[in-house]
Amino acid sequence: MAAMAYIALRGAALAAIVALIHWVYRWRHPKCAGTLPPGSMGIPIIGETLQFFAPNPTCGLSPFVRDRVKRYGSMFKTSIVGRPVVVSADPDVNHYVFQNEGKLFESWYPDTFTEIFGRDNVGSLHGFIYKYLKTLVLRLYGQENLKAVLLAETDAACRGSLAAWAAQPCVDIKDGLSTMIFDLTAKKLIGYEPTKSSESLRENFTAFIRGLISFPLNIPGTAYHECMEGRKKAMKVLKGMMQERMADPERKCEDFFDHVIQELRREKPLLTETIALDLMFVLLFASFETTALALTLGVKLLTENPRVVDALTEEHEAIVRNREDPDAAITWAEYKSMTFTAQVIMEIVRLANIVPGIFRKALQDVEIKGYTVPAGWGIMVCPPAVHLNPDIYEDPLAFNPWRWQGSRLTISQSEKNPHRNMDTDLVFAEQDKPEITGGTKHFMAFGGGLRFCVGTDLTKVLMATFIHNLVTKYRWKTVKGGNIVRTPGLGFPDGFDIQLFPKN
Repeated sequence: MAAMAYIALRGAALAAIVALIHWVYRWRHPKCAGTLPPGSMGIPIIGETLQFFAPNPTCGLSPFVRDRVKRYGSMFKTSIVGRPVVVSADPDVNHYVFQNEGKLFESWYPDTFTEIFGRDNVGSLHGFIYKYLKTLVLRLYGQENLKAVLLAETDAACRGSLAAWAAQPCVDIKDGLSTMIFDLTAKKLIGYEPTKSSESLRENFTAFIRGLISFPLNIPGTAYHECMEGRKKAMKVLKGMMQERMADPERKCEDFFDHVIQELRREKPLLTETIALDLMFVLLFASFETTALALTLGVKLLTENPRVVDALTEEHEAIVRNREDPDAAITWAEYKSMTFTAQVIMEIVRLANIVPGIFRKALQDVEIKGYTVPAGWGIMVCPPAVHLNPDIYEDPLAFNPWRWQGSRLTISQSEKNPHRNMDTDLVFAEQDKPEITGGTKHFMAFGGGLRFCVGTDLTKVLMATFIHNLVTKYRWKTVKGGNIVRTPGLGFPDGFDIQLFPKN
């Protein structure tokens, strides 16, 4: 009897081992009707997630992408947070993916990202509802409102913040910029005033941001757990605001949230409360954090490149000299005349690479350059691999705004029609230079295709007005910090403290 039990136990153990080996084999060799790109799927379930999130203390391409491109080529397969993904560092493939959204691909992010931003966030929506939300957001960030309202308000915010910082021994420029931009955009989005709330909404977003791009381990003490807790608290504040406004039908439209509430009150609303709340959450995050990071890196790059500061100062002091009142606010005509500033902004965002990857999902088996992306697989377009490619940009890690000289560069990409697909505003005139446009093959700092970032023009306004006020009114020096780390998002782990000195 005992012998039979032993034999049965051994048989069960052997079957389990065979099943495990088969499972591991299937994990490492996924089924595909065609030819998968080369690469490794990593450890079962975990995949290559740990390598993807490994810190990288440079502006260069992450070792995760760099090493695999060197080994496998510009397309490779991997697995991140439990999902099979094809990574593309190929400009042609990236362009093809963007141009075929809604046909062969759709917007998609791994489940952990969806948990962070909400299952009904704008990045997860498709078709008519996405276009509807995009049109809604353009009421705030579109050309007309930028000219009429946001340029002046941005200029005033930059002046006030810089003056306040100059009165202090030093300021952490990342923290200062985040506060300035959050207060500005949160007021436009939700009428938010920090003094009116017992719970600081920005503090909740700060907690959220610290774990946004971190290993997705949701247990107390981890950055990801802190991120999820920050989201919960921020959503609680937003839900309270929504309930308060929904209960007041006589309330006038004072901010963007009020317009969203009006949409919810329609007889047959296209929005749900969940979609509305996730929309507000994503807009609050995207409106301040990405621009603050880019500008912080911009100040660091300017500090290290005085020749660029001299050229900027020359351009902006000429603008001031041509005014009747030297201390007047920036006009739209002045803003549009900032040619070298536009080059500096493009170079900053090229090197900043705030978004390390843009995700899409294959709706069917897709053949690209001899490889097959199976239906249901993710594909990660990798902007840094393009922006830092020496075959496209000479000496790509150098901060060289003059590389953009001679381009048909417009500082505002939606001047004629804010609703069109913005992809033809920035093209080098010389035939021997690559096509570098806002959202095409060689420049993807603001996304591409149908999902080109609707906040692009606001970002450029913020950066241009900040640079104008900084170089015309102040000198500065580094006090401490300024080291960067990418995990894979951009961060300043030890801050970046500078001291400002009024020029007059």
